[in-house]
Amino acid sequence: MRRTRVWDALQADGPQENVLVKGWVRTRRDAKGFSFLEINDGSCLQNLQAVVDHHLPGAALLGDMQTGAAVALRGQLAESPGKGQRFELQVGEMELLGRADPESYPLQKKRHSDEFLRSIPQIRARTNKYGALYRIRSELSWAIHSFFHQRAFAYVHTPIITGLDCEGAGELFRVTSLDLDRLPAPEEREARDFFGQKAFLTVSGQLTAEVLACALGNVYTFGPTFRAENSNTPRHAAEFWMLEPEMAFADLEENMDLAEDLIVSCISHIRRECAQDLDLFARFVDTSLYETLDLVTSGPFIRLPYAQAVDILQAAHRKKKFEYEPLYGQDLQTEHERYLVETAYRRPVIVHDYPQSIKPFYMRINEDRETVAAMDVLLPRVGEIVGGSQREERYDQLVARMEEMGLNTEEYSWYLDLRRYGTVPHSGFGLGFERLLMFITGVHNIRDVLPFPRTPQHLQF
Repeated sequence: MRRTRVWDALQADGPQENVLVKGWVRTRRDAKGFSFLEINDGSCLQNLQAVVDHHLPGAALLGDMQTGAAVALRGQLAESPGKGQRFELQVGEMELLGRADPESYPLQKKRHSDEFLRSIPQIRARTNKYGALYRIRSELSWAIHSFFHQRAFAYVHTPIITGLDCEGAGELFRVTSLDLDRLPAPEEREARDFFGQKAFLTVSGQLTAEVLACALGNVYTFGPTFRAENSNTPRHAAEFWMLEPEMAFADLEENMDLAEDLIVSCISHIRRECAQDLDLFARFVDTSLYETLDLVTSGPFIRLPYAQAVDILQAAHRKKKFEYEPLYGQDLQTEHERYLVETAYRRPVIVHDYPQSIKPFYMRINEDRETVAAMDVLLPRVGEIVGGSQREERYDQLVARMEEMGLNTEEYSWYLDLRRYGTVPHSGFGLGFERLLMFITGVHNIRDVLPFPRTPQHLQF
């Protein structure tokens, strides 16, 4: 017999016979002659009430159907006389699938702190908040794939193990097959390692995505990336998911259009498809959540040259004093980004045309020879959520830039081949998936939107 999800039972058109529901007991309440079980199977936020007659064969199992226990219940889906629910399950048969020790089960009927729940990631997805969060995470992934599929982008898979540092920041995890307790002599290690050279976990799939864009047209890669950055802030994790689209024959303007359309589309999708789950966050996590989301979806983003952004920030600094003084030629701090979005314009802002001195080698140099065709998308509360650029498609310009930055052009010969054989203007960006999820839900700590967060000095499982 096919199982009925709790979500489907709650949305049924009318009473149904012989319904099988499996799930976990959230609460049990006993009355004279009856017990009421609140059942949830993870399919939705709302529980299904199951009514068990104490004269039912097997009712002795109720003693073990405590909070956290897994059960299978079969019976009639009937209209409920109680408030707040259309249907209840009047149980005719039941089975205890897995007992939960009531003395040690960590989720009792009370509110638990996020700090406590981070210590039990193997259980926390059963709570209302985290169940809703991970359902939204799933739907947001689908929204991204749907967005690009509708625009005829090819979904491509780029390497997780790499020999290059895409960003040039040096914050990479080394991958090795060598026995660290019995290392060979230093001069032999590289040759004796699995790949015969140094290997790392990727910080970005961008460079290899460019290869595929220069053959397939428009592509995107969406997968895990890794940063060995010793940062314990609420915004950073060592393992996170990155979305990276690349478009052939596209300039910076088209790149900014794509990023704006993507963000608005994703927010609209989640508000439409996850209304019940999202409402939990609007009520209990960030009461201004809907107002903030409306701010992003209600009109076009502001597009602002970097130099003009610095001028605005310096004028503001003379009045309000930021913690970090905004200076031309330096990256904007989060407080600067939020000021532009939340105070100066009260709109999402795309800052573009940054000084080349603070950007990676692959960004296209503008005609002024001082700036590059780069852009960052800034949103309320989180600041930067997208970073991208038009890529440097001119061979001589790219080689000169790499040499200026001390990069070994031989190691990037394959990348330079894209500029030697049929080069085209192309653009792309990176979007931190967890940061977008944090923005949409109002959650403040990246450890809470990752089911199994990896951060400095923290590796569970």
